[in-house]
This record gives sequence, C-alpha cells and structure tokens, in this order.
Amino acid sequence: MKKAKYVFVTGGVTSSLGKGIIAASLAKLLQARGYSSTIQKFDPYINVDPGTMNPYEHGECYVTNDGAETDLDLGHYERFLNIPTSQANNVTTGRIYQTVIDNEREGKYLGKTVQVIPHITDEIKRRMLLLGESGEYDVIITELGGTVGDIESLPYVEAVRQLRWELGTDDTCVIHLTLVPYLKAAGELKTKPTQHSVKGLQELGVQPDILVCRTEHKLTPEIRKKVALFCNVNRNAVIESIDVESIYEVPLVMLKEKLDKVTLAKLRLSAKNEPDLDKWKDFLFKLSHPKAEVNIGLVGKYVELQDAYKSISEAFNHAGSVNECNVNVVSIQSESLSEENIEDRIGQLDGVLVAPGFGDRGIEGKIDTIKYLRENNIPFFGICLGMQCAVIEYGRNVLGLKNAHSVEMNPKTKFPVIDLMEGQKKIKNKGGTMRLGAYACDIEKGSLASKVYGKNAIQERHRHRYEFNNDYLDQYKKSGMVMSGINPDNNLVEIIELPNHPFFIGVQFHPELKSTVDNPHPLFVKFVRAALDKSKEA
Repeated sequence: MKKAKYVFVTGGVTSSLGKGIIAASLAKLLQARGYSSTIQKFDPYINVDPGTMNPYEHGECYVTNDGAETDLDLGHYERFLNIPTSQANNVTTGRIYQTVIDNEREGKYLGKTVQVIPHITDEIKRRMLLLGESGEYDVIITELGGTVGDIESLPYVEAVRQLRWELGTDDTCVIHLTLVPYLKAAGELKTKPTQHSVKGLQELGVQPDILVCRTEHKLTPEIRKKVALFCNVNRNAVIESIDVESIYEVPLVMLKEKLDKVTLAKLRLSAKNEPDLDKWKDFLFKLSHPKAEVNIGLVGKYVELQDAYKSISEAFNHAGSVNECNVNVVSIQSESLSEENIEDRIGQLDGVLVAPGFGDRGIEGKIDTIKYLRENNIPFFGICLGMQCAVIEYGRNVLGLKNAHSVEMNPKTKFPVIDLMEGQKKIKNKGGTMRLGAYACDIEKGSLASKVYGKNAIQERHRHRYEFNNDYLDQYKKSGMVMSGINPDNNLVEIIELPNHPFFIGVQFHPELKSTVDNPHPLFVKFVRAALDKSKEA
C-alpha cells in the first residue's frame, strides 16, 4: 500500500490570495508528473457545512457526488484535476466539534476533561490523515482556510505542528502563501508583511518550507534573497506568484517557478517524468485566442458577488474554449427586470442563463425573462430554479394556469406546478437535508438533451427541495413541452425542453458542478454554440 506524503498550504497577510488555486495548481503539476494526488480543505468556521450560508456570505455552495455541501474551492480542485471530491475533502470546525461532543456524550473519553488539546487537535489530525489511509494517493494536499493569526485557525496550525513531529519532516511540507505588496508612493515592493506573517507562523511552532509570494510586480533576485534570509527558507523555495489573466495560467506559472520540483525534493520524491500539460496548454491557447465572441446574460439574484455563481462562470470558460470564442457573461440582477425593460436589457444578448437560487426575491424578473426568450427565439438555459421558472412561465402564459407558481414562493397558489418533494414535507432541519448529490437520469431518444449528451443515461448532481408537480405532467406534454429527462427511480422530471426553439432547455440538476478543463460540460458547450449561431444571425 502506498504511503502518502502530506503538503499543508497556509495563508498569511490577507484573505483571498488564492490558496485553493495554488493547491490545485500544485496538485495538477504532481498529477502531470505521474503522482496521484488529492486536495482537502479545512475551514475554520463553526457551521457544520456551508449549506445554510447565504451566498453573499460564502460564495457558492459546491456539491459533491456523495451529497456533501462544501466550500467552493473543491470546485477548483475538481476542475483542475478532473477527479471527483467527496465528503472527506472538506472539513469544518463545526464538524470537528460536533464529532468530539458526540464522542463525549457516548463516553468515549472515559470521563476525562475534553479540551482543545488533545481532543480537538486529535480529531483534526485524524481527518487530515483519513484520505491517505486508503493507499490511493501519493500526496495529500491540505489547504487550511483563514489567515495565520486568526483565533479560529489556531487549532489547525497546532494540528499541523503535531503531525510534522509525528510523521517526520521528510513526509510533510508546509507551503505558506503570502502577499508582497507594491507601494506606489514608494515605487517598491515591501517584504515586511511577509516577514511578520512567517514570524506569526513560527511563533505557533510551524516553520514553512516554501513561500509562495503573491505580487503585482516581478520579484527581483534581491527581494527573493531578503525574503529567504529573514523567513528562514532556501532561496529556491521563494516562489513568485504574479497576477495573471486567468486562474488556468497559474499551473504554468508554478511550473516555471519550479514549485512542484521544490515540493518533491522536500518530500524526498523524485521529479520523475516531465509534466505532460499539452491538453492544458491547448485549452489555454483557445481560451486566450478566441475567434469569435458571444454575449450571454446571467440572470440571478446574487450577481453582485462574483463567487456566488463561480462554477457557472468557469463552465462558460470551458465551453468558450471548446467553441473557440470569448464568452462575455453579462450579469443581470433579476430584481431589476420587468416586462417594461426586458427588451432593452436582454434583447441584444445572444443567449441567457437563468441561474439557480432560493426564495422569491427577483423571481418575477426571471419568469418575465424566460417569457421574452421563449417568444423571441433567443437561446435559453435554466438551471434548478431557472428550470422551475420556465415551468411556471409556460403554465401561466401557454397553458392558461393563471398565477401558477411554486409552493416555495406561494404556498397557497391555485396551480402548484412546482411542489415540495414528498420526502421533504416532514423535514424541519435545513442543514444537509435537501436532495443532494448525484442521481440517475434517463433521457428521451431523439430529444435535444440526447443530442447534447450523445447518450440516454446520465448522472448529475442535485441540490433542491422542490420539483415539477407530476399532477400537471400530461397537461404540459399535450401543449408541446417535452419532459426529456426523468429520474428512473422516482419518476421526477429532470430536464424540460421546447422542440420548436433554437435552444430552450431547463434542468433540475446542476451541470456546472461537473464541468472541468479536461471534460467541459456538454450542456454548456452546446448552449454557447447556440448563442454563437444566434450572434451570426445579426
């Protein structure tokens, strides 16, 4: 059985430096050299998972095949490595404390006083080592959320300190991501924030092996030498991470900086095989050298925050590269839309994606948008609530079901075309109780969906409580709407489409969660193609 090595990625100076991207880039380079690698994220917040958190608070909630609601960084891991993550890849302080308290209630600590050290740190260490026990991976990369110095991060740093002592320095490596800011008034880069950040880590008993320095300007040899000297790392372990246009350039930047080689040397692993990144470079070339451009509207209620629809944005990048076109995503707040202004706001777009979400804020704007798209033959793609809005719009304006709605928005609606799933009706706790994870879907032969996927049996990831109400199934079918995707186990409608339209499709699941650089999602690829065809008509 393989003995795994462990890399820990910490952050300093400020948040949002990109620990997840650096971790994913390193894993990609190790994978390209023939090493099996995975990444896990440890988040210091006390929520058990981000499932009940507002997207404005946390960004999107990423869902894995096994139904875990996780941090959006897991999306980066999957998009870079093209391998699925799981429940074990994301751990929060809430989950750690919940486990320890449950153990205490069961008497597993034999009456001892339960403390942060050793009980909380022992549980953190157990989970840090969990993926390595499978024998499946050569290297486990663990990203620690938060910033060194945060009170809530202290038990995680202490757990890393203990693991380094227990496993030995040859089997562990600490990478510290920090900021080297440029002071315009002084006209120079400043290393003091990095020095203080490393000092803070050292005071907690952890000496970083490698420093990755985020910077807007190139690091001079003098600055690298200074950072290495005062932070007590080798000169070749000061890695420059300069700002780039796309996150997908970062692995190539890290390759040039030899982050993978330095890490492998620290772990006493050979830098076997030059990394094969030809497919990655081809993707990047097409992404940065588009032959055309399309303007696609993203209609949602959280558009002010870029990370709220992160996986959708990245799926558009993947699909744009395949179609060799630049996808210009135009974010539109659904609350701002009405029948009076829709033509001015979206009439010139080449396609519109109506985004997922919860609650009734902005719902009428989404419904009015879909009506305009349907009547004016503009490509439409609806995801989760976007699909449900298409059902509501069709019921109101084609079937004549006046004020048809979802019971989520209007529990007393006369025509509940979207209803609460039967298994959800007795559930009171909100956390982790939705229909979550991968479910099967059978696709009708000859449908648009079957042409998009090129097959008739698929698996897609879900995150919802409400569904198409099958009491109205025959009524919708007779009027021309095609229910082209059905879950074989419970007969739930998964895909709806309109055949006499350039591209009109809604899905109950979240296809954006499975789109990767190596395997762009076919629904996004075909939607962008339809938008491209629309743009050529003008």
